Amino acid sequence: MVGYLVFLAISTGIAALFSLGLNLQWGYTGLINFGHVAFMTVGAYTTVLLTLKGVPLIIAVPLGAGLAALLGLLIGLSTLRLREDYLAIVTIGFSEVIGLIVRNEEWLTRGTLGVQGFPLPLATWSPNLLMRLMMIALLTLIAGLTFWRMWQWFSKQLQQGKREGGFPVGSLILGIASLLLGLAVYVAGVMALYDYTYKAGLMVLLLLVLTLVFWQLERLARSPWGRVLKAIREDEEVAKALGKNVFWYKLQSLMLGGAIAGIAGSFYAWQQTSVYSDDFISQTTFDAWTIVVLGGAGNNVGTVLGAIIFWAYYTVTRFVLPALLPFDDARLGAFRVMVIGLLLMVLMMARPQGILGKKEELTLGR
Repeated sequence: MVGYLVFLAISTGIAALFSLGLNLQWGYTGLINFGHVAFMTVGAYTTVLLTLKGVPLIIAVPLGAGLAALLGLLIGLSTLRLREDYLAIVTIGFSEVIGLIVRNEEWLTRGTLGVQGFPLPLATWSPNLLMRLMMIALLTLIAGLTFWRMWQWFSKQLQQGKREGGFPVGSLILGIASLLLGLAVYVAGVMALYDYTYKAGLMVLLLLVLTLVFWQLERLARSPWGRVLKAIREDEEVAKALGKNVFWYKLQSLMLGGAIAGIAGSFYAWQQTSVYSDDFISQTTFDAWTIVVLGGAGNNVGTVLGAIIFWAYYTVTRFVLPALLPFDDARLGAFRVMVIGLLLMVLMMARPQGILGKKEELTLGR
């Protein structure tokens, strides 16, 4: 059980990191990118191939993120002047091109055979008791910050409910469920760190990176740079009239979001301890879209919450549905995707801005 909760924390963290890049591109800038998985592919393969050549991990990961950002530059230079729907189509095409390169350039990527046996962070490290306690303290700090943000969110919902003369029952249920899940993952993380394993160390490293990325994105969103992105999302003609270089701002957003997805690709490779071309499919991009829409576009807290709900759903249905439905594994997998699609449709009709999003900040379908 402890091992599975650690796996759940890592999977949720990778999904949150990957989706934060998409949220920057779409939620804050209004760029419809349906090929986001291409950045993750570049980040994952660059990291593992460089480390196999002896490049240290601390250099390989930034290089992977840099190449993903360079891919964003190439895509942006050729597509950002297109209309939103054409941009969406072209980004799908770019991701398919990256997928074909990975599958067919066997001299570089080993094709469908995949890449295994590459160095992993903290895998050979055997920390003493002091180091393990320091990692537990770091995990406690991250958990404390998370719970504090949850309390801030619930307090805001409570005040809004008082102004409207009601009580936010839905927010209370969501908050309690998130709190219980967070406590379960925290306790499992502490136990796993005390009896140190590779996955426990990876979990702490991932949560630390996720926290830093989240913090920087929050700072950027509140900075003049972030306000320009929002202005572009609302009406780029107004931003142009104010003298802003809209194309350059869009390009920066696409590159930064791509770099974040590239880092998520490195962690994905380390979690799987192998990379295969079939791991990076279009479904990964649409899972990120589900997470961003679910949590609320243009809201980093909402994106992290969407990732938690998404993985909690997959975990619960994985264990509960086999006892209720006489389906084989393939049909059960398809049924789970169908149900989350149906839930997303209901959510879009009842609350199109997502759980934490603002209705006035919607860009899709406007």
